[in-house]
Amino acid sequence: MTQEVIFTNANVVTPQGTIFGTVVVQDETIVAIDEGKTNVGRTCECGRSLVRDVQGDYLIPGLIEMHTDHLETQFQPRPGVLWPSPLAALVAHDTQVVGSGITTVLDSICCGQLNEGKMRHTLLDMSISAIRDARKKNVLRADHQLHLRCEICDPHVMEMLEPYIDEENLRLVSLMDHTPGQRQFCDYDKYREYYKCLDWSDEEFKTLVTKLKDEQETNAAKNRALILALCHRRNIPIASHDDTTLEHVEEAVREGLTISEFPTTLEAARKAREEGLGIVMGAPNVVRGGSHSGNVSARELASEGLLDILSSDYVPASLLHGAFMLHETLDIPLHNALATVTSNPARLLNLDDRGELVVEKRADIVCVASIDSVPVVRTVWRGGRRLL
Repeated sequence: MTQEVIFTNANVVTPQGTIFGTVVVQDETIVAIDEGKTNVGRTCECGRSLVRDVQGDYLIPGLIEMHTDHLETQFQPRPGVLWPSPLAALVAHDTQVVGSGITTVLDSICCGQLNEGKMRHTLLDMSISAIRDARKKNVLRADHQLHLRCEICDPHVMEMLEPYIDEENLRLVSLMDHTPGQRQFCDYDKYREYYKCLDWSDEEFKTLVTKLKDEQETNAAKNRALILALCHRRNIPIASHDDTTLEHVEEAVREGLTISEFPTTLEAARKAREEGLGIVMGAPNVVRGGSHSGNVSARELASEGLLDILSSDYVPASLLHGAFMLHETLDIPLHNALATVTSNPARLLNLDDRGELVVEKRADIVCVASIDSVPVVRTVWRGGRRLL
């Protein structure tokens, strides 16, 4: 039996702009978008149809999150503490993701250590096993895909990556180098501040920096080439990470990368735009008004037309909030601002069936109210099924 849901009296955010009207969904698919006021005063069931009066709230596409570290915080809520139930940790993550209006999420999991004591190998295995288990048991509400973030300087990155390179839901691989003194951490003090919980002495920090730079020199180029070969053979999109110089971007282009995640300078972002790379910035950067690492402001890049995609990074709720702030603080039309969290990531990740409120696309729909300039998620639907 066909199930029909009619969303009416809505401000519908389409790819061309916002219209007041109605969206009709049958089963998993949007079948009609009609402009003009309708008068359904309440939610009611009419035969096989469910009519929902959204009372002037926004209807937007389900958000697409391509880079979030939030899952790690559920598995490891405190340094050195692993949550005893991987499934419970994943479901808690899924609940917060859906509550933030995200219907497709690339769980971004590290292959490689950032520093000693991060338990990255354990977290990688736990995370992917939990996702497999949860998908099999059909307990997840959002569509969970994978983004494997490869620390190319780690001598063990390949042994971590290779067992998972053929995961059916692997959607993106990124190449990361967090060696202090370059890219995200050009400022050594910012590196120490970021990892302040480790409380290094000056001598310990100097020793660590020497070790990490030696690992970079020994491993980075070799691992980078191996990862590129694995991904290109499988047509997996690849992103660079924390591009800072023109040379960083030029290297990415030569190697066939298509996405520049979190460029740290205006110079690098301009070069990425010139070369046709998709530019990703953090939504927390937008919401907070600047980078926590002291790098370029996402708002500055957006104001120059140098921003394609927002990522919630470490705060799922920032994704929708950041998009609305682009609209309200920079006067970017709402449909263009929301494209940074819907249609643009869908395009760059080859998710052609979602990301827009368009007839024949998948019915991933979020009802949002704007209250005191804060977007508040009312309801969430994925594939025509209500999640929230």
